[in-house]
Amino acid sequence: MTREKIIRFNIFLFLLFTAISFAQTKISGNLFDNENNLVSNVTVVIYDNNDNILSYSISDLEGFYNVKFTTNLKEVKLLIKAFNYEVVSEIVSNETQIKNFSLKPTVTNLREVIVKESVIRKKGDTLSYNVASFASEKDRTIADIIAKMPGIDVLPDGKILYQGKPINKYYIEGLDLLEGKYNLANKNLPYNQVSKVQILENHQPIKVLDSLVFSENAALNIKLKNNVSVTGQAELGVGMNPILYEANITPLLFTKTKQILSSYQTNNIGNNINNQIKTLTLEDLIDNFDNNNEKEDWLSIQGISTPNFSEKRWLDNRSHLISMNFLQKLKNEYQLKSNISYSNDYFLQNGNTTTQYFTSLDTIRLSETKQNRLFGNNLETNLILERNSKKNYLKNKFQFKGFWDSQTGFLNQNSIQINQRLTNHFFSFNNNFKSIFTLGKQLVTFHSNISLNKTPQSIIINPGQFPDFLNNGNAYEQTNQSVVNKVFFTNNALSFTKALKKFSINQRVGFLYENENLDSQIFTNLILVDDVEFQNKFNWNNAKIYSQTQVQYKNESWRFDVNLPINYYNFAWNNFQDYKENKNRFIFEPRISISNEITSFWKISTNYNRSYQFGNVNQLYNGYILTGYRNIQRYNSVFPEMINDGFSFGINYRNPVKSWFGSFFYTYSILQNNILYSVSINQFGASELQTFRFDNERKNHNLNFKLSKYISEIKSTFTLNSSFSKATFFQLVNNNLNEISNNNSVFELKINSEVTDKFEVELKSKVVFSKNKIQETENKMITNQLHSFNLNFYPKENHYLALKYEFLINNSFTTNVKSDFLDFLYRYTWKKKNIDFEFQLNNIFSTESYTTIAVSDFSYTETNFQLRPRQVFFKMRFSL
Repeated sequence: MTREKIIRFNIFLFLLFTAISFAQTKISGNLFDNENNLVSNVTVVIYDNNDNILSYSISDLEGFYNVKFTTNLKEVKLLIKAFNYEVVSEIVSNETQIKNFSLKPTVTNLREVIVKESVIRKKGDTLSYNVASFASEKDRTIADIIAKMPGIDVLPDGKILYQGKPINKYYIEGLDLLEGKYNLANKNLPYNQVSKVQILENHQPIKVLDSLVFSENAALNIKLKNNVSVTGQAELGVGMNPILYEANITPLLFTKTKQILSSYQTNNIGNNINNQIKTLTLEDLIDNFDNNNEKEDWLSIQGISTPNFSEKRWLDNRSHLISMNFLQKLKNEYQLKSNISYSNDYFLQNGNTTTQYFTSLDTIRLSETKQNRLFGNNLETNLILERNSKKNYLKNKFQFKGFWDSQTGFLNQNSIQINQRLTNHFFSFNNNFKSIFTLGKQLVTFHSNISLNKTPQSIIINPGQFPDFLNNGNAYEQTNQSVVNKVFFTNNALSFTKALKKFSINQRVGFLYENENLDSQIFTNLILVDDVEFQNKFNWNNAKIYSQTQVQYKNESWRFDVNLPINYYNFAWNNFQDYKENKNRFIFEPRISISNEITSFWKISTNYNRSYQFGNVNQLYNGYILTGYRNIQRYNSVFPEMINDGFSFGINYRNPVKSWFGSFFYTYSILQNNILYSVSINQFGASELQTFRFDNERKNHNLNFKLSKYISEIKSTFTLNSSFSKATFFQLVNNNLNEISNNNSVFELKINSEVTDKFEVELKSKVVFSKNKIQETENKMITNQLHSFNLNFYPKENHYLALKYEFLINNSFTTNVKSDFLDFLYRYTWKKKNIDFEFQLNNIFSTESYTTIAVSDFSYTETNFQLRPRQVFFKMRFSL
């Protein structure tokens, strides 16, 4: 697609977007009683000729309602209902108009009725899900309930999506205790302590900016039943084949002024408890990225592709986790928070891999048998002082991260035994300060972020690798690669925000500086390879001065957000002082987004952005680094420069009255790159990576569609997800220029249905199609299927039986591979003591291995992974 076609396509979609938006009808006005007082919390509903709801609105504190809808009818029915007021029903013309109504009081005679709370209720930008409506006998934590709610998706790692987008905050009673690590609460908070799960649409986390800077993201808030909750859970379990154990002690305390969550967990049953301390919220993930203090792996042992289904079937682990989280409200709306987490892990992986590398001239095949042992020791601490009031904002967060990881890999390639030993450490100190205060008639924001990182890593490989490269063609015993990377980073900014009627204007100026030093050496038989081609003493400096103007406009239905950042970069680097390079760049990166709430149910949005990416240390060093036993790479002095133009168009539908939720998103991006990666692969699968100056483009198309529906009469949730992606780009493989195209399609269906009060069905079905094309050669279509079917029975009170069946199909290089899994669970609940007794029989068919196919840019990798055997497990669970 040429650039002219892209522009025409974008213009077409924008005109379509505008036409749809302006086709809507708006009826608004005020509601009064007979004494001319404004009436709030009154529902105004628009119906079509068949009494189907087109849209609705609830009057605010000033008695104002505003209902928006789209229909071809000439007339619609407007209905007003309010307690102790007469019903108003009127046929009105389908045109934008202002209509005020005077409501007549009446006496409502109440009969004896059973009050049934709404499953989903919307008020303003808040959607409230009634937890009791989604709960069943088998559920234990709030995570079990959230997974059933329409419009909400929970990914395998626990990340929560609303309408296809990650939530930006997770609150418990409006407080952010966990700083994005909400799995700790989600998987340990008993659902019977929660009254509602609230989705806060268009949520601005900083209160002082709430009326000035709007947000398109949603947050999640947990509403508890009691003002003071002392709760949590404890689990103890033992089993066999081999000796199995699990323990989880997680007490929780929530009051109006204090929140505490402490947890100790350990197991060897395949439960990856590290997922509970992963940062998942969008806001905190962005903060971590801006802080530049994430761990980077320079070296690695040869990995094994893990299966794409439940970790409990294949993860061979010995895991321990301690987490302590504390929040205390202080005077003057200050909060003091501390988060401390330590994890200790051992993972064992066994498997065989067969890899096919495709070039335009040949196919290279590589077979390997692997056993990897992964050891992890991780510590992370946060200390936070925060004031988030409607008048000002202050937050200072000090963070330390420490990783003491090591890995060993035992590998057999064509009867040659290769041993790998990796030491992988990382240390980071970071302080992030932000303050927002009033100066005259504007807000002033000062932001300062400072971080210091150190990454010492080394790998030892026996026998020695790349003898032609490293040892004059002579075989040798051992290769040792060491890397030490040190980073100093600071980012400081000052911004001014002012409101002008419905506009908000923000002007931001700032300065960023980064200094990074990379030292690397290669040893053969403990002797330094004394050649600068195999060493690095690389120094990198990045200075950035930036100015950003942001203009936002917001009315009842339209939202415009225009960002106009202007950035000046100065890059300077050298290696061994042999040469010094310096680059200056002055760039403009506009971002424009427009959204329109057509009706109470429909919303459309579009976005365009341009961004620049420049090279950094791990794309510029020109001394070879042995990154793995069969991978050695370096980069020439070509300075990488990339320009990315992205466009998106989305449609959202949510009808809480009918419990329908849906979304459609299309994104297109074109990445212009000035370098091309060259990969040379020999007959043993060993690869050398280099870069060359060559202007090229990478184009990406993505389509995503989601639809979910909850039917309260049968307590059932139906969810349909699908996605399509296509990427085209160029790659040099064994000195041949190849045009590569990767296509992926995903279809997913989920059903959760309470058929009767004694029988429940859960169905999940996912099919993934992957195809790779190199030049004119189309490789085999790879299909991965995962189908699960759970039957839950409640034969008597306090008794629960479950059969869980999984069926997987993957087409390998030569044949289809099928795997079956069956689990059985029985639970008896001693309600008087709040104790569960569970018996589990997992992997009844004793399926020993699983084969999967992974598709990369120019290769297919078939992995046969060893699974956990048949296991018997007994567990007791206590509600605290």
